[in-house]
Amino acid sequence: MRVIGLMSGTSYDAIDAAAADLRLDGDQLVLTPLGLLSHPYSDELRAAIASSLPPASTTMEQVCRLDTGIGQAFADVARQAVEQLCGGYADLIVSHGQTMFHWVDGGSVRGTLQLGQPAWIAEATGISVVSDLRSRDVAAGGQGAPLVSILDVLWLRGRSGVPIALNLGGIANITVVHGDPVAFDTGPANALIDAVVAELTGRAFDADGVMAARGRVNEELLGRLLAEPYYGRPAPKSTGKELFNLAYLARALEGLPDIPADDLVATVTTLTARTVGDAVRRYGGTEVIASGGGIRNPVLMHLLASEVGVPVRTTDELGLPSAAKEAYAFAVLGFLTAHGLGGTVPSCTGAGHSSVLGSVTPGLRGLPVVPGDVRPPVRLVVR
Repeated sequence: MRVIGLMSGTSYDAIDAAAADLRLDGDQLVLTPLGLLSHPYSDELRAAIASSLPPASTTMEQVCRLDTGIGQAFADVARQAVEQLCGGYADLIVSHGQTMFHWVDGGSVRGTLQLGQPAWIAEATGISVVSDLRSRDVAAGGQGAPLVSILDVLWLRGRSGVPIALNLGGIANITVVHGDPVAFDTGPANALIDAVVAELTGRAFDADGVMAARGRVNEELLGRLLAEPYYGRPAPKSTGKELFNLAYLARALEGLPDIPADDLVATVTTLTARTVGDAVRRYGGTEVIASGGGIRNPVLMHLLASEVGVPVRTTDELGLPSAAKEAYAFAVLGFLTAHGLGGTVPSCTGAGHSSVLGSVTPGLRGLPVVPGDVRPPVRLVVR
């Protein structure tokens, strides 16, 4: 089955489309990567998303406009992926959409909202679309995140020691692949770094970690940030920019002398490395396999390697393109949904049971025809 996964993360910088050939071979799910496209949001749409994210307020009119605008943007990327990556034909498209709010109340997730109306994708491509993949896990008592954990578990199971998969997006999350797997958001990855850089320089991110390299860590600010209660909560847990945003940082800065911009960036970059490192050490990780935009920040990666004290490599070294890992994960989730198979690991999300995820918007040919009697795979092989 040719499946396209569409993803835009908490950094909301671009829409990624990853195409894969997926098939079941006994107890294995075989993934053959077919390629990746990545297209940035228009400046207008990115600004509209930014102005609607917490702690900002918004209106139902703006929510409706965003649902349409994001859906149309995803549809444009999907149409290009079908033509350029799949030779004009795909069986299924899986759209994560854009997370706009993740409702966490006392450690429990009450709801989650991803915008990007899938009807625009189905209409533009004629292909069935699986979307809204997080809500079912939330309804089953889970965090709705990190959903990439099922790919991590299937893929890394069987490696020696305690491998830990790490994603460095706007928020950092890990999957501990050992015994009963555990997965959770460790805290901010690029969220606070990007927020500081955008506010003080107008640039979207700290390219090549230049500002962090020039700066010195402000230990008093770092101590205040590390005192955040979220870090002490037990897993599974999830968070987002609802917590880790510029207003959050401003509160931590209250009463402190002015801190130079480079020092601020160095401090929040160290915060990311420290909190990820704490989580890796807590679970006895023997290797870290990283992906996400944060791996392109050499200062962050150097700090992270120092914190964890174990080998840090990227998913590229194991055959899965790091830039496309999350998009491939959602392609896998949609494949499982099409086959009526659960898409979560309950010990990773905290749900009472594994659920078939998502809602389906039929394409022109209806839903893909799949075998009626299939068993859940126990491992994933990347070819």
